[in-house]
Amino acid sequence: MRTLGLLGGMSWESTIPYYRTINERVRDRLGGLRSAPLLLYSVDFAQIEALQHRGDWDAAGRVLAHAAQALERAGAQALVICTNTMHRVLPQIEPALGMPVLHIADATAERIRAAGFERVGLLGTRFTMEQDFYRGRLQRFGLTPLVPEQAQREIVHRVIYDELCRGQCLPQSRQAYRGIVADLVARGAQAIILGCTEIGLLIDASDSAVPLFDTATIHAEYAADWALAAPEPAQRPLRAL
Repeated sequence: MRTLGLLGGMSWESTIPYYRTINERVRDRLGGLRSAPLLLYSVDFAQIEALQHRGDWDAAGRVLAHAAQALERAGAQALVICTNTMHRVLPQIEPALGMPVLHIADATAERIRAAGFERVGLLGTRFTMEQDFYRGRLQRFGLTPLVPEQAQREIVHRVIYDELCRGQCLPQSRQAYRGIVADLVARGAQAIILGCTEIGLLIDASDSAVPLFDTATIHAEYAADWALAAPEPAQRPLRAL
């Protein structure tokens, strides 16, 4: 297997499921006591969150590029950024690396296209829902993303930062998310992208009339499949006797 470098801690609440999902997929594919070779760099999310809300994406990008380089020096062969929002700074991270970045939106879009959907609702942080770095990536795969109305976007964003990133899953917030999902479905969404890695901690398939695509699970499975797809080592030529 190839070694994955996980760039997590944004928040650590959703980094934990990455570790579990990757190892479960490797175990299920290979059996026995097999598990994935992983390296984890977990950042201090308070620093990243402050930079996000100041709009200082350049500084945030430098922090994550430094962390990604540390993973590469330690032996990682591909980078997994365990968050949707911070793919916003991918243009600063990729040039600093010699290894590929396994993009969360690409993994999600491929799964949705394989399921036959095109018009999808997108839930996430305000940055993910409103900026083009994520929606544009989905559109490259032929998807049409729908986002909630502005007041609803504020609710989705607030719950992520004030509750889910702090390990709180409140019944009233789950009910609010259900209503927002239902509104997206009424507007024509054939499926819903849980475009923040914490949202899957709050709602599941029972909360929606259409399929939910949990980006944290999809991304972790995508990363595990990449690690498992390592080419067989070349055989050494036989020496003449």
